Amino acid sequence: MAGWVDSGNAVQASVVALARELSDPVRLTALQLLAAEGPHTMVQLADAMGVSPPRLGNHLARLRAAGLVTVEHTGRHAVYQVGRADIADVLTALARYAHRGDPVTPRRTSSPVDVAHTCYDHAAGRLGISVFATLVEAGALRPPDGRTGDLALGEDLTALHRLGVDPAAVAPRRRLASACLDRTHRVPHLGGDLGRLVLDAFVAAGLVRRQDGTRELLVTGRGDERLPVLLPGFTPAP
Repeated sequence: MAGWVDSGNAVQASVVALARELSDPVRLTALQLLAAEGPHTMVQLADAMGVSPPRLGNHLARLRAAGLVTVEHTGRHAVYQVGRADIADVLTALARYAHRGDPVTPRRTSSPVDVAHTCYDHAAGRLGISVFATLVEAGALRPPDGRTGDLALGEDLTALHRLGVDPAAVAPRRRLASACLDRTHRVPHLGGDLGRLVLDAFVAAGLVRRQDGTRELLVTGRGDERLPVLLPGFTPAP
C-alpha cells in the first residue's frame, strides 16, 4: 500500500508541476506553437507571439528546466522544439476542454471571420480546423509528432478525395501539409500545399467565396448544406 501511495504522490507532483508551467499564457502559447508548427528560433517565436525576446527567453528557460522544451544550437541560432512528443496530446485535450469538448466551437460568440478566413493561401478559423481534424481522424493525414510541423499522407486518402483534392496535384518543392496553429482557437488548421488545394476545391465547388480586399471567407448557401456533411462537427452559422 505504501508503494502505491508513494507512486500516486509522485504522479500527482508531476501533474502539479506541469500545470504550473502551462498556467502562464506565454509559456502555454510557446508550447502550442512548437507542438503544432515544429522547431522555432527564439526570434521566430517572439515574432509569432508578439513578445520581446528577453521576456520570452525567461519563459523558455523555465520550460527547458521542466523538460518541456529542448534547444539545439545551429551556428549562431538556438532552435527550440518540444521535449516530449506527447505534450501535443495534452495541449489538444486542454484546448478541447476549454472549448467545451468541441475543438471547433469557440467559447465566445463567433463572428464570420471566426468561422472562415484565409491564412496565407489556406483556410483558417473553424473551417480550417475542421479540415485538419477530419483528415487526421479519417486517416488521410498523420499528425505531426511535435518535432516538426509537417504532416504525412496516411493510408486511406478517401477523405481527401471527398473534399475534391488529389494529393498528386501538390506543387513541386512546396510542403505537402503542415499544422498551422490557429491563433484564435489554439488548435491547428491545415497549412501547406494540401491546405491550398482544399481551399481552392471549396471555392471551385461554390462552398465558400473569397471576399475582395479582406481575409474573410464567406460560406455560401451551398456550403451551408455540404460542408457539415464533408466535415463532421462543422457548423457554418456564426
